[in-house]
Amino acid sequence: MRLLLVRHGETPSNLASLLDTAAPGPGLTELGRRQAALLPEALAGEDIEAVYASTLVRTRLTAAPLAAARGLGVTVRDGIREVSAGALEMEPGGSERGRAYLRTVLAWAAGDRELRMPGAGGESGGEVLARYDAVVAEAADSGAGTVAMVSHGAAIRLWTAVRAHNLDADFVAAHPLRNTGVVILEGSPADGWKALSWAGAVVTPAGEGGPAGRAVGIE
Repeated sequence: MRLLLVRHGETPSNLASLLDTAAPGPGLTELGRRQAALLPEALAGEDIEAVYASTLVRTRLTAAPLAAARGLGVTVRDGIREVSAGALEMEPGGSERGRAYLRTVLAWAAGDRELRMPGAGGESGGEVLARYDAVVAEAADSGAGTVAMVSHGAAIRLWTAVRAHNLDADFVAAHPLRNTGVVILEGSPADGWKALSWAGAVVTPAGEGGPAGRAVGIE
C-alpha cells in the first residue's frame, strides 16, 4: 500500500504556538483553508482510493476538499488524532513546559515507549503507536492501493520514526512537518514501511519549527 500522511492545515493555535491537542480542537485559519483547498492539486498525481481523518475538527476540514475532488467520503478515526498533551495542554510550545511535550515524543521515538506524557491520564508512546497502527492496519486491510490520512504533526513524526525502517528519532527531530506537509510511504503492516518522501524533499537534515510552530532544539 502507498500511504500518504498529511498534516492538517494551519489553525489559530498554530499561530499562537499553543499545544492544543484536545477534542474537538480548533478549526482552520484563512490560510489553513487555502492550504486544504490546494491539496487536491498538490496530490493530483496520486491515485488515492481512500481518505481518512482524525476526530479533531482541523483534520476533517483539511481532508474535505481532497475527498470531494476524488468523489470519496472521509473515514474518521480517533486512532490517528494528535498525541495528547495531557497536563501540558495549551502551554506555549516555546516554554519549558511546552518543550517537555516534544522531548517526550522524541523519547518515545528513540525507544522509551513506557514513558508517559505528564499529567493524569497522559498517554504512553506504546499506546499512541497502538492506536495509530490499528487505523493503518484497517486501511491496509481495505485493499486500497493508495490511502491519504490527514493527521497531526507530532503523531506523524512519532509513527514514521518507529515504523519506517529508513527513518529514526534523529531524523524526525530535525524534520518538523509544516501544515499540509505530506510524508509518502510504501509497505504494509506485515512487511514494514519505507518512507519515499518527506514534504516533497529528499531525506536530509533540516531542523526548523517544532510541533507548536517554533524552533526547537533537542536536549
